[in-house]
Amino acid sequence: MANNFESIILEKKSSILTITLNRPDILNAYNIQMRDEMWQALLAIKDDLEVKVIILKGAGEKAFCAGADLTEFTTAPSQTIARQVRRLRPIWELWASIRKPFICALHGYVIGSGLEMALLCDIRIASPEVKIRLPEVALGMLPAAGGSQTLTKLTGISTASKMLLTTNTISANEALQMGIISKIIKASELQSEVEHIAEHIAGININNTQSLLNLVKTGNDISLSQGLELEKNVNLKNSKHF
Repeated sequence: MANNFESIILEKKSSILTITLNRPDILNAYNIQMRDEMWQALLAIKDDLEVKVIILKGAGEKAFCAGADLTEFTTAPSQTIARQVRRLRPIWELWASIRKPFICALHGYVIGSGLEMALLCDIRIASPEVKIRLPEVALGMLPAAGGSQTLTKLTGISTASKMLLTTNTISANEALQMGIISKIIKASELQSEVEHIAEHIAGININNTQSLLNLVKTGNDISLSQGLELEKNVNLKNSKHF
C-alpha cells in the first residue's frame, strides 16, 4: 500500500494498518488535503485483502484531531462553498461501508470532525485528558461528517441532542458513561493497548470479523426479527466455508 501522503501516515505491520493524522503543528486539523488522502487510503483499505484491522491515531501530544481547519473557510468564497468542496468525495459513506474493524486511539483534543471520524470507528480507547466536543452549532454550522447520526445511534436521542445543542466539552469519564469510548487508559499505555486489541482481532478469521460487523451495523437499522433472520442467514452462509 502506497504511503506517499503528507497529512496522514500509513504504516502496515502484517495484517494491521495504522493511520496517523499528521498535522501536529495545528492539532491535526482536518483539511481538504487530509480528506483527499484519507479517501485514497480508505479505497486501498477496502480492496487490500491483507489488511484485517485498522488503527487510527493522531500525531503529537496535544490532539487526536481538533476538527476542521477553519483557515480553509476564510479563503473560500463562502462557508457553503467550502463545505461543498468537502462533499465532492463521499468519504464518510465510503468509510461506513468498509467491513473491517477500526480501532481509534484518542488523546488530547477530539473536536468536531475529529470526533466524527472517531465515531466511524468500531472501538474507541482514550487517555484520561481527552477533551471531546462538537462545536458546530455554536459556529453557525451543522455537523457534516455524520456526527448527528453516529452520535445519536450510539448514545440515544436525548444524550446526543444535549451534546450537540449545548456544545459542552465532554471529559473522558463522561464519554465512558455515554458509551462514546469503551475504555480509559493512561497516555503512556494507549498505543500498546490499541495494538494489543488489534493483534487479537487480526488473529480471527477475516470472514468472521466482516460478517460480524455487517450483522452489528445492519442490525442497528432494522427490527429485531429482521436482525435475527439476518443472523441466521449469515450463519448458514458462513457454515459453507468450514
